[in-house]
Amino acid sequence: MNDRIRLFTFAAPSRFYRLAGVLLPWLWAIAAILAAAGLYIGFFVAPTDAQQGESYRIIFIHVPAAWMSMVIYMAMAGWAAVGWMFNIRMAFMLAHALAPTGALFTFIALWTGSFWGKPAWGTWWVWDARLTSELILLFLYLGYIALVAAIDDVRRGDKAGAVIALVGAVNIPIIYFSVRWWNTLHQGATVSLTAAPKMASTMLTAMLLMTLAFWAYAFAVVFVRARAVVLERESDADWVRELAAAPKEQHA
Repeated sequence: MNDRIRLFTFAAPSRFYRLAGVLLPWLWAIAAILAAAGLYIGFFVAPTDAQQGESYRIIFIHVPAAWMSMVIYMAMAGWAAVGWMFNIRMAFMLAHALAPTGALFTFIALWTGSFWGKPAWGTWWVWDARLTSELILLFLYLGYIALVAAIDDVRRGDKAGAVIALVGAVNIPIIYFSVRWWNTLHQGATVSLTAAPKMASTMLTAMLLMTLAFWAYAFAVVFVRARAVVLERESDADWVRELAAAPKEQHA
């Protein structure tokens, strides 16, 4: 019983709003520092690739963005499932806040992949298994956003969006394992938990720094959006009215 009370206390929109406000400056700072370090090492320190030349450096943005596109979708689907099963408002709000950021990372992955594919494959786009499944992921994000926004009843919209999110989660293992299941142009995993890295240490360092920078950025922007969603949906709550009446320096 006490554990359940603590769970619902942590899930209270008012507590999330204040906690996110405290964490935001740190997250923005971490994202900026890590991104600056990762871009510097990736574009100025890492050696030129023997086969792809300088064009390979797009991986320092492309690969972390592709990873984040999948991770964020699973987080979105997870929060949507929690909201559906336990009727937790904050879980639905987090799912709602995650979707645009996930769509952005998916678009970046596709866009940078095209720039990488042109010199590597001689074309901007091929209907490769991984590229096609990543494109489907973008449509899933956009479908979730459009469906939730199209339904006036917030609760019904959240639950309808949860259906899309959960069904679409099937696409994530397809993206990840597509290079193993099918004969594709897309190269296999460069970094794996079960094998030694296939790149120089400076390249790996740059990629990991950019990945952590994208993580920090994702947390920051999702927290900003989630706080806005909280204020919109909880506008009739006493704590929101008190916040609106308080001086601006107290809003964080």
